[in-house]
Amino acid sequence: MPPLLVVGTRNPKKRQEILGILGDCGAELRDLTHYPGAPEVVEDGKTFEENARKKAVELAAHLHEWVLGEDSGLVVPALNGRPGVYSARYAGKQGDDAANNARLLAELGPLPDDHRAAYYVCAAALADPTGQVRATAEGRCHGVILRERRGAGGFGYDPLFLIPEYHQTFGELSARVKHAISHRARALAQMRPALRGL
Repeated sequence: MPPLLVVGTRNPKKRQEILGILGDCGAELRDLTHYPGAPEVVEDGKTFEENARKKAVELAAHLHEWVLGEDSGLVVPALNGRPGVYSARYAGKQGDDAANNARLLAELGPLPDDHRAAYYVCAAALADPTGQVRATAEGRCHGVILRERRGAGGFGYDPLFLIPEYHQTFGELSARVKHAISHRARALAQMRPALRGL
């Protein structure tokens, strides 16, 4: 029987992406929809890693299972690092992608094209059933924020996030390509040795 790994998210698009990346890791992957009593972890960390660790520790201690906590977001240097850890609630409401994208475009609007560089960050933390963090990882993916959305794939800021080498946004790239080059793919690739030790 394969070991169980709980992915600490209720976000269906994030869940689907993580399962797509880690589906061959040899563990049975479940998300928080299997655990309706799991607590809502308050993401009040100052960094992505703090939030990832907090999710992993609190959920593992509650569920008494191995838990993968993850936090990710978009960093725009010209906006002093915003939206950063507030990426999912940049416009106020958690998970309102359209409003978050609209705010980002409005804030970048006055800036010239050479000030639209950005990168996605994903921090991941693996906690054991006692709530001890056993491994952490961070992945980044660099791109440029367009002036209008392109593509219907992905989620978050993906339709605005252009990968120059591919001439496509994360909203246009296939899941196969995105799962190979994304910030989340890079972070989770670093976690694989720890996951093999479950």
